[in-house]
Amino acid sequence: MNSRLTHLECTWCGKEHAHAQPIRTCPDCGKVLFARYDLAAVKREVNRDALSGRPSDMWRFYELMPVIDPKNVVTLGEGGTPLLRARNLGAMLGLENLYIKDEGLNPTGSFKARGLSAAVSKALEVGQTRVTMPTAGNAGGALAAYAAKAGMEATVFMPKDAPEANKKECLALGSNLVLVDGLINDAGRISQEKAQQEGLFDLSTLREPYRAEGKKTMALELAMDLGWRAPDVIVYPTGGGTGIVGMWKAFQELRALGWIDSPQPRFICIQAEGCQPLVKAFHEGSKTAEPWANASTDAAGLRVPAVFADYIILEVLRETGGTAIAVSDSEMVHAMREMGTAEGVFPAPEGAATLVGLRRLLDQNLLQGSETVILMNTGSGYKYMDLLSAP
Repeated sequence: MNSRLTHLECTWCGKEHAHAQPIRTCPDCGKVLFARYDLAAVKREVNRDALSGRPSDMWRFYELMPVIDPKNVVTLGEGGTPLLRARNLGAMLGLENLYIKDEGLNPTGSFKARGLSAAVSKALEVGQTRVTMPTAGNAGGALAAYAAKAGMEATVFMPKDAPEANKKECLALGSNLVLVDGLINDAGRISQEKAQQEGLFDLSTLREPYRAEGKKTMALELAMDLGWRAPDVIVYPTGGGTGIVGMWKAFQELRALGWIDSPQPRFICIQAEGCQPLVKAFHEGSKTAEPWANASTDAAGLRVPAVFADYIILEVLRETGGTAIAVSDSEMVHAMREMGTAEGVFPAPEGAATLVGLRRLLDQNLLQGSETVILMNTGSGYKYMDLLSAP
């Protein structure tokens, strides 16, 4: 297995850059960089059907991953999460092919493990030993875990009112935890200042190219588990949006490889009513999203008032015929119980928000009963026990 990474490409100005050096955003315009691969070589060398015989973590897709030397892969077994047929919910809602992709079963209990495994691995490969990152919660725990595995020093900047489970997780896994007055954008500003002052490598969401590469493996797994086809609809809880960006990119790569011939899924962006910059921008027809003032939600992963990759996410929603929906905190918490009771999956509030959004789609007649619909549960409800009152 050989990575076929060739270069990095700016999503804004199109400039190409080398990958064998520490790099975060485009040096020319400061926008998001995408990792690009020699897909023709992958097509020649890899039989998609042979992938099922490889280890079931996300590194089974090594040729489409950004680490050149396998010795630099930092893994805790992330990926390979189950795609569960939601028969009970499907019957209740009139959907024949409803699934839950349960990312809560990843190391550290969320899909953040995928992105941080890829980002920390590549940081190690380009010689970085001290890393930093702002987080609303789960990403901090993932960074702490993978940095510990890699023998790196990690500094995590987190809002003071982030979930207690995330704070304790970061400390237990050996990171330097700095609590910040404000939101994740405030933590991001301080993280970048600290990085410049002390020579740390900042792994902020989509401000480096490789977290999206880890997240894209969710789409690679979906395609493989569905018999090498794309689903019709993916309902996704959206904070920084790395997952939408990564999965959209993955389906592009799969089509270029000839491994699937189905069109891109319709991506449905779910945000909290108290923090919905992308929902507002989408429905106003804007190409970028203004920062959301006074952001507030119990779903920590959705409390991202300023979205760095806003221009990409809004393009994805429009290009694929998707939409953006805002839901309330009370609806999310109710849906945590509903999904758990119906399917035995205990979702984070962010994951439960997808069920609320799904009902909105059905109310608006935006789904057909025969379509294959994926609800992305991005994390475990066990980190949010305080949101559920005792009976």
